[in-house]
Amino acid sequence: MIEAVGKRAEIEKRFPAGQRLDAGDAILAPGLINAHTHAPMALFRGIAGDMRLREWLERYIFPAEARNVSPDFVRWGTRLACLEMLLSGVTTYADMYYFEEVIAEATREAGMRGILGQTILGFPAPDAKTPEAALQRAELFLRRFDRDPLIVPAVAPHAVYTNSDSSLKAARVLANRYRKPLLIHLSETRRENDDLRAARNLTPAALLESLGVLSGRTLAAHGIWLDDADMRILARRGTGVAHCPSSNMMLASGIAPVRKLLAAKIAVGLGTDGPAGSNNDLDLFEEMDLAAKLQKISLNDPEALSAETAVELATIGGARALGLANEIGSLEPGKRADLITISLREPHAVPLFNVYSQLVYALKGSDVRDVMINGRLVVRDRRVLTLNAAEILAKARSYQQAIRKSLRF
Repeated sequence: MIEAVGKRAEIEKRFPAGQRLDAGDAILAPGLINAHTHAPMALFRGIAGDMRLREWLERYIFPAEARNVSPDFVRWGTRLACLEMLLSGVTTYADMYYFEEVIAEATREAGMRGILGQTILGFPAPDAKTPEAALQRAELFLRRFDRDPLIVPAVAPHAVYTNSDSSLKAARVLANRYRKPLLIHLSETRRENDDLRAARNLTPAALLESLGVLSGRTLAAHGIWLDDADMRILARRGTGVAHCPSSNMMLASGIAPVRKLLAAKIAVGLGTDGPAGSNNDLDLFEEMDLAAKLQKISLNDPEALSAETAVELATIGGARALGLANEIGSLEPGKRADLITISLREPHAVPLFNVYSQLVYALKGSDVRDVMINGRLVVRDRRVLTLNAAEILAKARSYQQAIRKSLRF
């Protein structure tokens, strides 16, 4: 826990240092929060791209997952993702995938903080053949990690178009029973909205509201095609939104109305989405840069989203969206000691006039030098202390060969 924040001389009088971290010429910042991803998909990095979401999912991702995803795949994929995220300053991430208990084990092993959602689907998945079986897995997961210091277990119905009304409602009931979050994709594509309007004369947000799915702690990923009425629903329910600019651009899904969401007092965080063709990396520095620039160009207004607001989305904004603003997201006494140092030694970091502009438009994930999570140093001078990087990379390369052999697209 952070006991105090201030100038070194004043702090050292009150708290004699048991250990000193000399970061040199660097910025000290809160750990970054990746508000939406699918971590094990790091092993599918670049497997398919340059296509729209439904085609990408149905022709490539779902078949590849059916042939390859196992507890071992999930463990090593999560280790690879955690290695990448730690080295770019991410201390907390929100995940939706399969075998989520294995993801939790690997996340805890890495020393990272995770809000991890067990996926619910309306068709057979790698870890559950029916929605009922997926809900049973989710309940066991919620029980097992109920009081974990790093893991917040969650229930994650994939989307309105991959779940029945009954499974969506059951997911909400389960999350509320254990007082845990519900994670879901929402209004990611125009087709998702158009299909539901044609079939039921409702938007996805309106459907979730009618079913009671938003009546509890909820994080909605993407939110690109939300209209004003949808935003009023989310604001009234306190639903957070994970904005994923790289993914939205790569899949040509659209540009989320971030400025309108913020004006509506909706908590917005930043996510990378999964690193398998909807975004091939997990670099939140890149997302900050794109989040700011997308709003500027789409609204033809250079003031549409400032660098300071972009940093807020990647830190305290993500914490608010996840319902954890009292614990993480800023460097304040009483909050968890999740912090990073960012080197200012490289040419692109000099000179420095405005720290927010530097963080968003100049610095890179590779400039992160040190990472502390929950008071534990997990990265020191760009060396991850909790994971065996060489072993993880070797395993990822071996999985590449196995996945390639399995492909019959």
